[in-house]
This record gives sequence, C-alpha cells and structure tokens, in this order.
Amino acid sequence: QVQLVESGGGLVQPGGSLRLSCAASGSIRSIYAMGWYRQVPGNQREQVAIVGGDGATNYADSVKGRFTIARDNAKKLVDLQMNNLKPEDTAVYSCNLYQFGTDYWGQGTQVTVSS
Repeated sequence: QVQLVESGGGLVQPGGSLRLSCAASGSIRSIYAMGWYRQVPGNQREQVAIVGGDGATNYADSVKGRFTIARDNAKKLVDLQMNNLKPEDTAVYSCNLYQFGTDYWGQGTQVTVSS
C-alpha cells in the first residue's frame, strides 16, 4: 500500500505564490510517476503537472511558465511551486503516484486565489 500526504495549500492573492508538497510512503518501487491534479466542484479532475520516473515533466497548458514540479526520489517527495497564481487556479489539488497500473491519491489540499 502507498500513502500520500499533502501540505501547503491555502489562500493567496492573485499574482502570489504557493508551494505544495507531497510525501509518499509505503510500498514504493524505484520507477514510478508522481504528479499533481486539481478539481473544481462540478468539473472533471484536471492533470496539472507530472514527473515520470526518468525525470521527464509534463504540464497543463494553463500552468506552463508559472508552475514547476520537482521530485526528490531519495525522500519520496514531489513539490509543486506555483507562481503568478490566478483566480482560475482555485481548486482542490491532489497528489498522485502511479506505479504498476495503480493510481494512488492523497487527501487533497485547497488552494484559493482571491483578493
């Protein structure tokens, strides 16, 4: 089993920054993908950014140039640095770990961008 614990959400003004962190524990192999997704009530969950086992990253077009994902394999951490936040970034952000055909999810953390 895999456990994911997120931290770092909160309220920020437009143009501000937040950093989300996700710590993974449990039965984790060396090759796995981690990422961040977000969901607004009534909408489908959206992939924000992912980083593969080889370090390759992929970002949603809406966050390119503003968000940066980074992972620390030794510590089993994945961070999401979010800069120049916009009101449309408001959502519940969830950490994901994918290995051997199974998705694992954190509990989610609220990010609210508002003046």
